[in-house]
Amino acid sequence: MVNKYSATDSSILLLTDDLFAQQASLDLKTLGYQPVIETAQKGWSKLKVYQPVMVIVDRGFTGKSGFDLCRQLRCAGEHIPVLMLVEQETVPERVACLEAGADDYLLKPYQKDKLLEQVNLYLQTETDIPEQLRFGELILDLSTRQAMRGDQVIGLTMKEFELLKYLMSNPEQVMTREEIIENVWGYDYRGESNVIEVYVRYLRLKIESQNHKRLIQTVRGIGYVLRE
Repeated sequence: MVNKYSATDSSILLLTDDLFAQQASLDLKTLGYQPVIETAQKGWSKLKVYQPVMVIVDRGFTGKSGFDLCRQLRCAGEHIPVLMLVEQETVPERVACLEAGADDYLLKPYQKDKLLEQVNLYLQTETDIPEQLRFGELILDLSTRQAMRGDQVIGLTMKEFELLKYLMSNPEQVMTREEIIENVWGYDYRGESNVIEVYVRYLRLKIESQNHKRLIQTVRGIGYVLRE
């Protein structure tokens, strides 16, 4: 796992019943957070139990509107970040969120990049920036830009480092070729179409030598995933 934390200082309470919570939960775990999905009836009563670092609440939450719950939070003196899930991005909706005490809003349906951007924005002072990424016995040092597997120190070129960093930041998730190109080479990349395959081969030669198990798995027709 990357960037591990205990449940007492990294719980994020998801007060929404739909698919958003399931998808968000998977992505929050990759950042080291402990997502907790609750229903409207249980979520509010268990705030003190979970002591979350953030609450993500659906604006139209069944049984209690997200606005009401947010106001109740603020009236109780809770200052943790609250993100409100809304169906439409309109000025009145944004104003209503802020007036209810929410720090910001997220537009449904689920958008991974938007969620992680907001979480990093509001919790970056609450969590330590990792100096290393770890996946099993593979370690990536972000300061030296070197990888280690077992007792082997592995030198990486800049693009090899960026590619491995991206995969290790999203372990167990299948990353499409389009996502890898955009995040490692840039949105406007117009170079060779097989550049990912070339660099994956380079990385495999380096991190999978000495009879180590394969970690970078090919998902045919889609992309790549880091898993054992």
